[in-house]
Amino acid sequence: MARQKGIIKLEGKLGDLSFYKSQDGHLARTKGGVDGTRIANDPAFIRTRENGAEFGRAGKGGKLLRKALRTLLQNGSDNRVTSRLTKEMVKIVKSDDTNARGERVITAGDILQLNGFDFNKNGVLSSVMFGVFTPSIDRPGGTLEVSIPEFVPAIAIDAPGGTTHVKFVAGGSEIDFDGEVFVTDSDETAEIPWNNDTVPTITLTTNVTAASTKPLFLVLGIQFFQEVNGDFYPLKDGKFNPLTIVKIDVV
Repeated sequence: MARQKGIIKLEGKLGDLSFYKSQDGHLARTKGGVDGTRIANDPAFIRTRENGAEFGRAGKGGKLLRKALRTLLQNGSDNRVTSRLTKEMVKIVKSDDTNARGERVITAGDILQLNGFDFNKNGVLSSVMFGVFTPSIDRPGGTLEVSIPEFVPAIAIDAPGGTTHVKFVAGGSEIDFDGEVFVTDSDETAEIPWNNDTVPTITLTTNVTAASTKPLFLVLGIQFFQEVNGDFYPLKDGKFNPLTIVKIDVV
């Protein structure tokens, strides 16, 4: 892979060269690799097929989780979240100690490894929020909550320059990785002035299927706003908004 330089940037194919634009800029690469038919049938590539199958399951699992949290991710994720989440899902698939190699799945792996995953590396919750909070999951009742005790915003939250208000958001998801379906609920506060006034205890509550047997995920996020003439504008288009998995519950 090579980086294109100069005023004119190319896209498309020229002989064995492919020119394309990525998140890293305009790049070029040569055609290569083994024929797909051979990979699919040659016994020499059985390990490749096994790895490909498991990577595919990891990718689908990450996509399903992102889809379940899509509304919150629109205001709290970075442009590498897909690859970062897939990488973590691959680790979970590989932690499956029940199924044979190539047949390992997310639900038989250690899903708890995702606890603490930050969807936005530009805004990490642990580096932004210094106040305490308590996440809880009541599986029989299908209730997922985050409780934030009384706090002072300007002390408890490290907000980026230009912030006048903050908002807490929470999401609760019940994910069926095998059936590729989900149930998601969310809750949020109103815009809270980012100042030295004390804010009373906040409880964010979300609900999924009572007594579900599927993995349950609870996420917490903060959104930053700038008030102008009574209207609230997302600060830097939400670039610094943290969104993090704060609790997972599996059967």
